[in-house]
Amino acid sequence: MNIIILTGGLSAERNVALASGKAVSNALKAAGNNVMVIDPVYGTEQPGEDVIFADRPAIGKEFPTAEELNRYSNKKVVECINSALFDNVDIVFLALHGKFGEDGRIQSLLELRGVKYTGTGVTSSAMAMDKNISKIMFNHYDILTPKWFMIKKGLYEEVKIDESIKLQVGYPAVIKPNDEGSTVGLSIVQPDVEDVQLGKALEDAFSYSDYVMAEEYIEGRELTVAVIGEVTMPVVEIKPKSGFYDYVHKYTKGFTDYFCPADLPEKLAAHIQEKAMVAHKALGCEVYSRVDFRLNSKGEAYCLEVNTLPGMTELSLVPKAAGASGMDFTSLLNRIIELSLNK
Repeated sequence: MNIIILTGGLSAERNVALASGKAVSNALKAAGNNVMVIDPVYGTEQPGEDVIFADRPAIGKEFPTAEELNRYSNKKVVECINSALFDNVDIVFLALHGKFGEDGRIQSLLELRGVKYTGTGVTSSAMAMDKNISKIMFNHYDILTPKWFMIKKGLYEEVKIDESIKLQVGYPAVIKPNDEGSTVGLSIVQPDVEDVQLGKALEDAFSYSDYVMAEEYIEGRELTVAVIGEVTMPVVEIKPKSGFYDYVHKYTKGFTDYFCPADLPEKLAAHIQEKAMVAHKALGCEVYSRVDFRLNSKGEAYCLEVNTLPGMTELSLVPKAAGASGMDFTSLLNRIIELSLNK
């Protein structure tokens, strides 16, 4: 099969995407496919797989800053997708994460180009990437989700945000960009007499998005469920060895312990899997996704978000969950491709 792996990209999750792309490339080549790796930021002049992956830094240390990402051109991405590079390809495997990869924009370009791609479609991708819209849909479908409110860049005062947090979501509160992943720009803030924590958290979040969410922090266990086709994988529990499950803990080997299946009563695990499928379908997702939860001490599972292009690195959660159900990495990729071709 002729497969293009689209990786890298324009988002703050660029380094993670390159790691996913490398893992996917190795597996699909070993399975006998004709694979071409493309990073759309290079436009029509692709430097080759070795150069693309040589540009990949250690993902656990730091994500690219907004300034670093600004050196890349949106125009080159459009030129790349519209070029002869995408002639005679059976499918594009999307190893992209975050903005310009997971939000429907790349999916729209590929559809206009008449090229098949892995994962969910344009509208569902955009809805799932928008945390505010996702939570509105969760409420509509009776999926428990933490309380929240939205903040628009340039139209807020820190004192009033502090008051709104106390009234609407309480402290500690989660401050995060509305349309980023991998905890990029996310902070957990406590009440601060001088609002130093809140001010810094808002500054960080607004450097990645024009809209920021203030969300209720749910004390408890971190859980996630992979959905593949019409099947939910075993629940994974995530236990950072210190702090919370931030970017460093996600992508640095040895910083986090994973348990799959999670140590949960059978009935509760089944309930969380059911809610994962409801959330997946509420946003119109296809093929596969990963649905994240927080479980409090009362056994209430709060849905945080749906990831439509979850990571495919050696530390990623979907491969872990698939492995626990007896599906190796290559079989997982083949299943994603099969479902995507038939959607």
